[in-house]
Amino acid sequence: MNALIKAEFRRLAATRMWRWALVTAVLLGGGLVGLMAVVGPENFSPPMPGLDTEEGVLSVLGMLGFTVFVPAALGTLAMTAEYRHRTATYTFLFAPRRWQVLTAKLVTFGGAGLVYGLVLAVSAGAGFYGALAARGVTPGLAAGTVWELLLRLALTMAVYTLLGVAMGALIRNMTVALAVVIGYLYMGELILMMIPGVNLVYPLLPGGATASLTSFTYVAEAVAGELATSPVSLLSPVGGGLLLAGYALVAAAVAVLVPMRRDVV
Repeated sequence: MNALIKAEFRRLAATRMWRWALVTAVLLGGGLVGLMAVVGPENFSPPMPGLDTEEGVLSVLGMLGFTVFVPAALGTLAMTAEYRHRTATYTFLFAPRRWQVLTAKLVTFGGAGLVYGLVLAVSAGAGFYGALAARGVTPGLAAGTVWELLLRLALTMAVYTLLGVAMGALIRNMTVALAVVIGYLYMGELILMMIPGVNLVYPLLPGGATASLTSFTYVAEAVAGELATSPVSLLSPVGGGLLLAGYALVAAAVAVLVPMRRDVV
């Protein structure tokens, strides 16, 4: 098993995709958060609470939750590329026990997703505090709480990488899988949140669990305000974290079991 994991890490390190992924993490983390912090959420349209308040800090950092489609897409690409380029055939011939190969892939992709998340979190923290220092603003949350929130976001990115791997294992076709993953995360849950009655399941979906874990309630409250309805009740941060962990376990099971029951074509 260790040899397979090392082989997967070597294969991953040899591709350009994950190098660009780390660049993207810095741009989305430090760049996006730094820009929002420099502008100030009170100057957004519509205005949001300033960074000297707890709500303002949670809103700005919580925006990173909208970028989970990036690690999800990376996990999808990594898995579907195995079938598109037929490398899965040679891998399974070399290591006939597919469950070991697939477990090694999950360890590799999960680790890569966590590294992506940590780079995103560290760069976001640097951009956030750099912007606050430049503006002379005291944040509305203690530093320990801010870094805890960023760590939660890093773990979230690892979970979404595994979800992407699972979708790649299920669909196989790279274009279709990417369209499903990005379309669902970017628009699907938002549309569901707008449908009366159906929006009650939003807290149990990956997006709702992410919002709970990161204490990011702005979107749910904004949608409720536009529709003149009561905002959906999100889970507690602990509940959201446990639900995301459950999704990660299901994704891991799917990524292992589905390819074992299919022919590699």
